[in-house]
Amino acid sequence: MQSKNIKETNRKVLSINLDQSIYGSFAEIGGGQEVARNFFHTGGASGTVAKTHSAYDMVFSDTLYGKCPTKRYVSQERLNQIMDFEYNNLISVLCDKRHENTKYFSFCNTVETLNYKKNNESHGWIGVRFQLNPKSEPNNVIIHTRLLENDRQMQQNTLGIIGVNLIYACYFYHNNPDQFLKSLLDNLSNDRVEIDMINMTGPQLDYIDNRLLSLKLIKYKMTNASMFDRNGIVRQPTDMFYKKNLILIRGSFRPITYVGFDMLKTGYSLFKKESGENFNKEKNVVLCEMTLNNLIKDDDFGEKDFLDRVDILCGMGQNVLVSDFSEFYKLCVWLRRFKLDKIRLIIGAITVKDIINKKYYSNLRGGILEAMGLMFLDNLKAYVYPAKNSDNNEILNIKNMPVEKEVEHLYDYLTDNDFLEDITNYNEKYLSYFSDIVLEKIQLNDPEWEKMVPKYVSNFIKNKKLFGFEG
Repeated sequence: MQSKNIKETNRKVLSINLDQSIYGSFAEIGGGQEVARNFFHTGGASGTVAKTHSAYDMVFSDTLYGKCPTKRYVSQERLNQIMDFEYNNLISVLCDKRHENTKYFSFCNTVETLNYKKNNESHGWIGVRFQLNPKSEPNNVIIHTRLLENDRQMQQNTLGIIGVNLIYACYFYHNNPDQFLKSLLDNLSNDRVEIDMINMTGPQLDYIDNRLLSLKLIKYKMTNASMFDRNGIVRQPTDMFYKKNLILIRGSFRPITYVGFDMLKTGYSLFKKESGENFNKEKNVVLCEMTLNNLIKDDDFGEKDFLDRVDILCGMGQNVLVSDFSEFYKLCVWLRRFKLDKIRLIIGAITVKDIINKKYYSNLRGGILEAMGLMFLDNLKAYVYPAKNSDNNEILNIKNMPVEKEVEHLYDYLTDNDFLEDITNYNEKYLSYFSDIVLEKIQLNDPEWEKMVPKYVSNFIKNKKLFGFEG
């Protein structure tokens, strides 16, 4: 149920329409002109709307905005082209014609709503380029949405609401990022729409860290996961994963140790060997994934701790994913949404031991059988990195994995069909370099921890005094 303090959509529209300083254009492609319709329907639109149109035909679209560089007309690249054209056109036509106190904006979207057969992925890119002060440089806010309703008209209605929420937030909540985010779902719910990416830039928005915004999208249940490329830039997974192979390692990375990098190195090497002549470096995405549980501290988000870990991983050239998936099978279901060619998980042997423990799947009607069916399909397999038993120095791998009698046949099925494969070219001396051991040594001021992490990581921790390091 929505809070009583939330403004209804028409009240937000009226607040904008009655503000004579806010004036702009609308370009909506793929989902009707639902946002502009809200402004016309409420009344007073002449005080806000300079122009509204939809260039549905690709020839018209390319004539206006130029050729689409990726040939994907529902993409961030295409949205940027539309925003560039629409805002520049607005300013060039009206800058000397309107009152000097005018704050111009261009609202743009490119959307794919549900098709007739209802077998497509409904999603869209939505953006606003806007001035907060007359004659100033504009700011930009871009979001990516997934439309979850199973009816095209309902999706169009949702688009109209979220567009109004976005424009209103740009002008009235730009100085409060948390309120900005929450307000995007005003008069909506997260079973109608998902917002899985946001990027805010500009002269009045340069105080905002988009990585933290992305984390809060998860915190506020607006999405399950957020992604950052190796440069620390917020990315939408579809753009990163499109027709790619994915190699993923999950961990706390607090901090990443030599064993973490050996897992990445040996897992990637095994994938290269598996691919043979078909190996193409440009087609592969390597990803370090952290679950939300590893970011929560005292029932709140350790924001600085999160940024520290992202900075270290990105500094080492890694892409980062943060999710709220505690279970592996839920992560795998989410990954399949992006139609990746191949998915390879790099998993420690101790974690595999937990994955095949039936007690963790009591919430599923089909128990462990259902979980394994959701996790292991034709394009997914796990590379298993060994572990060492500290009591007898035995190396734990696929072949000597202790398995409960009830799931022995299921485990045999996974190994016999190559859903699990041992990593063999590992460095045995790294097997005891776990993150929790390193963290404990850092906090005890034991210098031995520096031998367990790459030089870049130890220097980063010492210079920034991270994870309790006091020097």
